[in-house]
Amino acid sequence: MLGRREVSRIEGFSDAVFAFAVTLLVVSLEVPHTFDELWLAMHQFFAFAICFALLFQVWWRHFNFFRRYGLEDATTIVLTGILLFVVLFYVYPLKFVFTLVIDQLLGFSALPGAHTPTIETAQAPRLMQIYSGGVIAVFSVFALMYGNAYRKRATLALDAAQALDARINIIDNAGLALIGVMSFLIATFGGPRAAGAVAGPIYFLIGPFKWALGSYSYRAARRLSTTDTSPG
Repeated sequence: MLGRREVSRIEGFSDAVFAFAVTLLVVSLEVPHTFDELWLAMHQFFAFAICFALLFQVWWRHFNFFRRYGLEDATTIVLTGILLFVVLFYVYPLKFVFTLVIDQLLGFSALPGAHTPTIETAQAPRLMQIYSGGVIAVFSVFALMYGNAYRKRATLALDAAQALDARINIIDNAGLALIGVMSFLIATFGGPRAAGAVAGPIYFLIGPFKWALGSYSYRAARRLSTTDTSPG
């Protein structure tokens, strides 16, 4: 694997874009002037925390990719550009979705002066289409980035374990994108009831998928280790 530790221009630009995306999540850039204004701002803490965690996960995946491979070829640059475009475009939809969910779950919509997102039942499928479209785009880009790294494994001098790690990451990101596709299709063809009852909760499949992938990765790594240490 190429041993490059300095931060490339594409990484620096990406970090700046992620930082700007987090800034867009902030409730308001203006400091509250009264306690009532502060309290209204604080009620969005949970939604902000979830959105921040999701953006941080995307940044972390991007960071790990560059730490592992340090690719700066045209394919990686184009895919990174697409990823950053999607991240910026989906900041407000992401904030809308989780503000709506948290407000409904915790009853923040009853707070005087609260600006709670509103949505009609008939609009629920379109909301899930928008959200799932972002999931599909982000994780499809990561799958393609790792696929590109795997194709260049000889150039990057990846050993067998590192090549296996690249394949695992392709499966990981492609699987998450597939769950997004399932949600999108349910929202599209299932109607408003399915959009709320199935298209959203289907993302809980991520847990079992991650467990199955972890189990597969462990067995594959053990088989590889056994092969490498076998005599002859």
